[in-house]
Amino acid sequence: MKNVLISGASIGGPALAYWLNRYGFDVTVVEKAPALRLGGQAVDFKGETHLTVLERMGILEDVRRLQTGGTDQEIVDADGRRLTVMPGEFTGGELEIQRGALSRLLYERTLAAGCAYVFGDSITSLTETEGGVHVTFERGAPRTFDLVVGADGIHSNVRRLAFGPESDYVRYLGYYYALADISQDFGKVATMYNEPGRLVSTGGPAAAAFFAFASPRLDYDRYDTEEMKRIVIDAYAGMGWRTPDVIEAVRHAGDFYLDSISQVRIDHYAKGRVVLLGDSAYGNTLGGFGTGLAMVAAYVLAGELAAADGDHRVAFRRYEEEFRGYAKIAKNGNAGPFLAPRTRRGIWMRNWIFKAGFLFKIMMRMTDKFATDITLKDYPSLVRR
Repeated sequence: MKNVLISGASIGGPALAYWLNRYGFDVTVVEKAPALRLGGQAVDFKGETHLTVLERMGILEDVRRLQTGGTDQEIVDADGRRLTVMPGEFTGGELEIQRGALSRLLYERTLAAGCAYVFGDSITSLTETEGGVHVTFERGAPRTFDLVVGADGIHSNVRRLAFGPESDYVRYLGYYYALADISQDFGKVATMYNEPGRLVSTGGPAAAAFFAFASPRLDYDRYDTEEMKRIVIDAYAGMGWRTPDVIEAVRHAGDFYLDSISQVRIDHYAKGRVVLLGDSAYGNTLGGFGTGLAMVAAYVLAGELAAADGDHRVAFRRYEEEFRGYAKIAKNGNAGPFLAPRTRRGIWMRNWIFKAGFLFKIMMRMTDKFATDITLKDYPSLVRR
């Protein structure tokens, strides 16, 4: 039996743990946060490929039961008058679910299956030996694993330790985004408002405010919530509509998240016995494909490891051959200019896409093509009996 350490307990890590456990691997997941993080925006699945993976995992009906449903979003002017509507099918795909609900579902399934989770700890060093990877932790005792997987996001600790500094692989794309879990009720209708280089969105079924804004690269502590709130408060000073009320609610938000829209560029997903999965390898361009990419990648990586009988050299090579073409949507995307155009003309043109139905249909066909642009191998015969 091969023992595998996965860093990251959000979506990609538990999804990979699920498949590896089914194929007979012994899996440990380490997560820096003290507990499962249940906040975050809604995530969605599009097309046959995504739904097939969910079905083969046996969670498709659970996701359907927990789905939030794609919500139409009104785009308004400074006086609150509707300019156009961003259809729910564009933002919510075929199935939309809160990130936290999906994370909990995957965690509970894998925990019940025997996967081990260690919260409140992080990897401090990776040393590859002839027979494995010697791993040290901030808190836990050192251990040796056959394989290590970095499913720990765009600021991947595993990538930094195994491949090199973040600056060598992460390219900033000129925008930041933020999520604030606010208690104030901004109405049942999801609404978004733009001024050049800035977007604020709130209301609807989920009490979360969303922000996207153009900015030079910022230097801040990603674990200092108050500092991140100040960045957003300053960035939205003087903005019209109901923005001052939203910003006031941000000051008191319990769950708050800020990050850049960036892109990971890396020649190979694996180095020795260490491999990357999800945003750590493909980046976070906020184009609506991140969760689907991670779930499909987990299916492919685990399947190739099983097919290669644990031979990581063969499996990692096949994983990259199978998946790199599918991941190109992350390589070429950047949602920032679409969400928060830098000019009033750009805002008008973005809104016009939704008014002109034929352009919207073209965009939907393109996203459907990207979501299904891979042929899934059939690995069921390898499942442990």
